[in-house]
Amino acid sequence: MTDTLVIVESPAKAKTIGKYLGSKYKVVASNGHVRDLPKSQLGVDIDNGFEPKYITLRGRGDVLEKIKKEAKQAKKVLLATDPDREGEAISWHLANALHIDPQKNCRVVFNEITKSVLQASIKKARPIDENLVDAQQARRVLDRLVGYKISPLLWAKVRKGLSAGRVQSVATRIICDREQEIMDFEPEEYWTITAYLRSQYSKKPIEAKFYGYNGEKTDVKNEEEANSVIEKSKGVPFVLSDIKKTEKIRHAPAPFTTSSMLQEASRKLGLTPKMTMSLAQQLYEGVEVGSKGSVGLITYIRTDSVRVSAEAQAMALDFIKNSYGDKYVPSKPNIYKGRTNAQDAHEAIRPTNLLLVPSMLKDSLKSGLYRLYKLIYERFLASQMVSAVFETTQYSFNAGECTYHANGVKTVFDGYTKLYTESSDDAEEKEGTLPDVEQGASLEAEDIKGVKHMTQPPARYTEASLVKALEEKGIGRPSTYSPTISTIIERGYVCREKKQLLPTELGFVVTQLMKDNFKDIVDVTFTADMEEKLDEVEEGKKQWRKVIGDFYGPFEQSVDEAFKNVEHVKIPDEVSDVKCEKCGAMMVYKVGRFGKFLACPNYPTCKNTKRIVEKINVKCPKCGADIIKLHNKKGRAFYGCEKYPECDFVSWLKPTGENCPKCGKYMVQKIGKNGSYKQCSDEENCGYVLRMQNKQKAEDEE
Repeated sequence: MTDTLVIVESPAKAKTIGKYLGSKYKVVASNGHVRDLPKSQLGVDIDNGFEPKYITLRGRGDVLEKIKKEAKQAKKVLLATDPDREGEAISWHLANALHIDPQKNCRVVFNEITKSVLQASIKKARPIDENLVDAQQARRVLDRLVGYKISPLLWAKVRKGLSAGRVQSVATRIICDREQEIMDFEPEEYWTITAYLRSQYSKKPIEAKFYGYNGEKTDVKNEEEANSVIEKSKGVPFVLSDIKKTEKIRHAPAPFTTSSMLQEASRKLGLTPKMTMSLAQQLYEGVEVGSKGSVGLITYIRTDSVRVSAEAQAMALDFIKNSYGDKYVPSKPNIYKGRTNAQDAHEAIRPTNLLLVPSMLKDSLKSGLYRLYKLIYERFLASQMVSAVFETTQYSFNAGECTYHANGVKTVFDGYTKLYTESSDDAEEKEGTLPDVEQGASLEAEDIKGVKHMTQPPARYTEASLVKALEEKGIGRPSTYSPTISTIIERGYVCREKKQLLPTELGFVVTQLMKDNFKDIVDVTFTADMEEKLDEVEEGKKQWRKVIGDFYGPFEQSVDEAFKNVEHVKIPDEVSDVKCEKCGAMMVYKVGRFGKFLACPNYPTCKNTKRIVEKINVKCPKCGADIIKLHNKKGRAFYGCEKYPECDFVSWLKPTGENCPKCGKYMVQKIGKNGSYKQCSDEENCGYVLRMQNKQKAEDEE
């Protein structure tokens, strides 16, 4: 007999927890959900209070039977799935399957997987929170109703295989609306004028920009106005009329929430939200760290809170004092204010043990895990450090009636920036220090240049900026950001080009159909209000069936009217420059399960299809033809000869086009913890390595 059976979601988490709890506990994994709504039908009894019809998921029957056997042999069963709505629902489903009374103390939660927290949490077993379960059921039923009612309309009126979703439809609309803004944007001309002032105080000239006439701000709108400013500024002394010095305090950024982690990992590490969440989940559940075995390195990763426990904060301040000195410790601990609509259910994301510094784990962690852990570690530590102090200086020069400004900034005290600098989606103009010049000094212009600019439309969304927009608008919650973005890309509504998200023609068509017929579904305010109602269900303030009922009546009517009134929409295929070798027609782009491909427009008369070829400007080492980049069914990149199957050359690593100077075989590019390097493809027998001076970031597929 087992004293206590603990059920978690993942095998990795089970391994880490089992190590800490000891022999009286047996830890098993459910491998995620064991029950859900059926895929083959709506699975919601609309006439019976929207009662969901749950079934055991395919492939989970054996897992569930094994857990049942273990439960029969245990004196006590504790359900320890993730500490959020979805985790609570999984525990509720397990309790039903195992015939456990959900009102008994059968539920435990671990916000971090460390020995002390596990041992403390295991003693605080509680009943399953029915409100959390109801909130998750409401979300699941709501999303099922929207998806299974609107999707058939899209199949009938647009194209088979399409889907609609409550959150994904709004996210697609946000991207489409931004693209429409860009298309409607009318650029306007403006000019900047820079005087390069020779100074005895500096070898480099001081760059002063035209501000206006006689100290009044003046915009320069065309070449004629620019030439007028330049002519008036030529041959006259630039007199330093005013010096303004201002002390600027920059406070440390808050520790990571899910949203800010996804944004920063995208900007600094080049990771997609999906990749970031996968890596973060591993760091939370536990990774192998040398002789320490499996260790949970960070706290729970789905959170909208910037709160930090008093214990963790005290440890951080002590660590900062010992590592950086007293001057980097704030006089009062930093307290951060979260968003007004934050649930604040869990702490911010932070390392579980500050003594596990990233450099210690470099040899134990894979590159992606190491880089993300280092980012989380440094962000948290910096969040507890003192503010940075800068001195900004502005010189005002009078050149006749023209006023010019030169700006500089210097660091007075580096504070938290000694460890961490926050990135931004917005381009920031970097300013250097200004040489010391006495007020009243007269300088001469070496040159005066005018540069024409055009106002720019709003920037397209990146995955990072879209996450930020979804959070600010109250669309979705921490657990939904990553799957929402992945879904709209996989469905072909949005494509990713050089990190920017662009709506496809299909995305525009579906969004317009949704706007015309289901304005609430794609309305940002309506969707945000629905999220608040789901939060109120979680808080016990609303009944989930009433929330669904209030939504469903008008929604069902809209679906019926749309089926009657919407006409079939034909989306023209994008024509490629590739000719079909079977019938001579110009092939068109299609989207299938595994992404874009080329197809003959004369289907079904001609059924020719081709993969889209991406050449890498490297010749095949076997036959001399071009090497092309391909993707397998799981999306992983590999490289092969364009003459396949005549030539069977294939490589998971990117060939460089160079031969190994040691053995003559082809070289490949590899990505390590310290950047990019070249290595002989015959690693086992040769192993020649050439380090590259300019380290590059890993490509997503690596």
